[in-house]
Amino acid sequence: MKFLVDHMLGKLAKYLLFMGFDTYYPSGSDSDNTLLRIAEKEGRIIITRDRELARRSNGFLVHSDNYRKQLKEIVKHFNLNTNHMLTRCSVCNVLLIKVDREKIRDRVPLYVYEHSDVFFQCPKCERIYWFGTHTERIKRDIKEIIGDANED
Repeated sequence: MKFLVDHMLGKLAKYLLFMGFDTYYPSGSDSDNTLLRIAEKEGRIIITRDRELARRSNGFLVHSDNYRKQLKEIVKHFNLNTNHMLTRCSVCNVLLIKVDREKIRDRVPLYVYEHSDVFFQCPKCERIYWFGTHTERIKRDIKEIIGDANED
């Protein structure tokens, strides 16, 4: 499932990326017509708080202004899961690839290198990712929201 999340929903877009969903987040200067063209061309579902854009695109209108409630709405509506959590670059939206730790030795803090065995890299921007306390917090937050969505 591929999404286009409008510029008013940045935190929601970030969490969809964390969950592993292909999520396009446009700049604030893109017109509705541009967003509609991108969604059509790339087969994306538009998620927005803009009633007119939702109507024109047959997209999903988010009701809450709280990102946790927004994510809960999306998870419930599209029956999303966490099977691909933390598999995309949070900057580029590209699938990460596993990288040999020796190749990135000089690109991460020494402590991280010494305490992490698995590293991933974005093939587009070359950003390095690893599992740590920040990823555990993200996973916990998402699972809490998903759990809430599944209980309703």
